[in-house]
Parts: sequence; structure tokens; C-alpha cells
Amino acid sequence: MKIGKKMILAAGIAIAFVQLPSRAEDKPTTAPAPGVPAMRPPGTNAAPPPIEIPGLPSQKDKLSYSIGMNIGHSLKTGGYEVDLDILTGAIKDVLAEHELKMTDMQARQIMMDFNREMRAKKEAERAKLAEKNREEGDAFLAENKKKEGVKTHTVTLANGKTAEFQYKIITAGTGPIPKSNDMVSVNYRGTLINGKEFDSSYKRGQPQKFNVNHVVRGWTEALEMMPTGSKWELYLPASLAYEDRPQGPMIEPGSTLIFEIELVSIDSPQPLTSDIIRVPSADELKAGAKVEVLKAEDVAKQIQSNNAAKPKQ
Repeated sequence: MKIGKKMILAAGIAIAFVQLPSRAEDKPTTAPAPGVPAMRPPGTNAAPPPIEIPGLPSQKDKLSYSIGMNIGHSLKTGGYEVDLDILTGAIKDVLAEHELKMTDMQARQIMMDFNREMRAKKEAERAKLAEKNREEGDAFLAENKKKEGVKTHTVTLANGKTAEFQYKIITAGTGPIPKSNDMVSVNYRGTLINGKEFDSSYKRGQPQKFNVNHVVRGWTEALEMMPTGSKWELYLPASLAYEDRPQGPMIEPGSTLIFEIELVSIDSPQPLTSDIIRVPSADELKAGAKVEVLKAEDVAKQIQSNNAAKPKQ
């Protein structure tokens, strides 16, 4: 039987040398500005002095413990439930060149099966959390809709279904209304329905620039209704925000989001100067569709036509 040493060693090395999670005491007190190399004190090109660790006198001791730490962190963060005696026994068997209990192929298949189970488990957990958040969001929107000054706007989704977002006009602007291909400068604040803030341009001290059609669907629809100078509060269901995709540690799948948006200015996009090649999707190709070359002037006309067909507030 072929010994599966390569698979065991490769897996061990891959786990062992995953970066350790950063800790507060490991972080520098200051950081150089972007693009500026960090300054080194004179004479620091030499190798740093060896690290002294109590109870680990030799370099072999420190390396062994370091690799063990990395393996432990990786097993913990990866959700691996292992028998430590069997794990260390496998490492000893490899290093001692004993006959191993499984082949490369068997080890690889076991890891593939485990990863598949973990993905299915995480997907089920995500779907359950998304359903819970959608129910809570629906309840919030149902009550919010009754409040004075809250309006609604219905959107047709790509699948033919409709979704509704709510908005409240805080300040009514009088400037021009953005088109789908415009660049806009906005100040905004995003919160969850429990009031926790997850993002704010105000904290960064300046408006942020976005393409109107490169943001979440609820933003796009609202911006194409907002005169410049307006400040609105948007209440977006998950279907018009991030759907079932979590965003960072705070925005869970299926979350209903609240945004306060102030439309500061509009910057018209640069005109198209070159043709565009449109490649059909796989399904379109199967149906006989061909690659198209779209003339810049035709694309510009289509954008203008689409903008003219947009319903006004």
C-alpha cells in the first residue's frame, strides 16, 4: 500500500503556517501614511536579537511551540473537531517514517467530505439567520410604514417580483436629479433596525463619491428620485440591500437597513469614447446569441432613453 506521507505533511504545513491572528500588543503604536515607507532607526539592517521565551530555551523548542500554536489557532478558527492523541500520533508517524493508516487519496477524500459538510452546515445556519432577520425586518417595516411622513416606492426586481422600500424626506432639495450613469457625492449614515450604526461618512469627515448604478438597488432607486440638496431617510428591505449576503461583522444575511442620505452634488460621467463588446451569458450562448460590438454613441443614446423613461418622484 502506498504510504500517504505527502498528504499528511502538506496538510500539516498548510495548517501550521497560517498567520496568527493579530493582537493588540502586536500592533504598532503609529503607522506611516499610505505610500510612505516606514522609517527605520540607524543600524537596524542587522538581524534582530533572538527572542527569549521562558521554558523554551532552544530555537527548536520555540519553533516547535510556534508551529503548535499555529495549528491550534487554525483548528479552532476552522471549526475542526479533532482527537489530539490521533493528531499527534499521525505527526509522529510521518516524522518517524512509520507506515501510515491511510493513503494520500483517502486523506484527500476525507478532507473534501469534511469541507463539503462544513459548507452545507454554514449555508443552513446562514439561511436560518437570514429568515429570522427578514421576519424581524418585515415586522419593523410594517410598523414604520404607519409613521407620519413615511412614503413608499415599489421596485420591479430582475426576477419579475416587486419589492417596496420606504423613505422619509428630511430636507427637500431643489437641485437637479441624478441619472443612472452619474457620479454623486453623498453624506450618509447606515444603521441596523436596532439602532446600531455600521457605517458613516460623517465620521470620515467628507462626502463619499459613488456611481448611481454601482450601489445597492435601494440606493439607486432613491438617488434617481432625489433632487440635489435633499436629505432622506431610507428603510430598505434585504431584497433592495445586500439580500442574504453578510457584510462585515455587523450586517447579517437578510438584514433590513436604514440609511440617512444627503445628496451633496452630481458629477456627470465622462462620455464614452470607445465601443463596448457585449459577451452573452452561458444560457444566451446556448440559445444562439452572438458576441456584439456596441457603438459608443448607441450606448449613450440607450442610457439617455432609459433615464428619460424613469418615473419621477
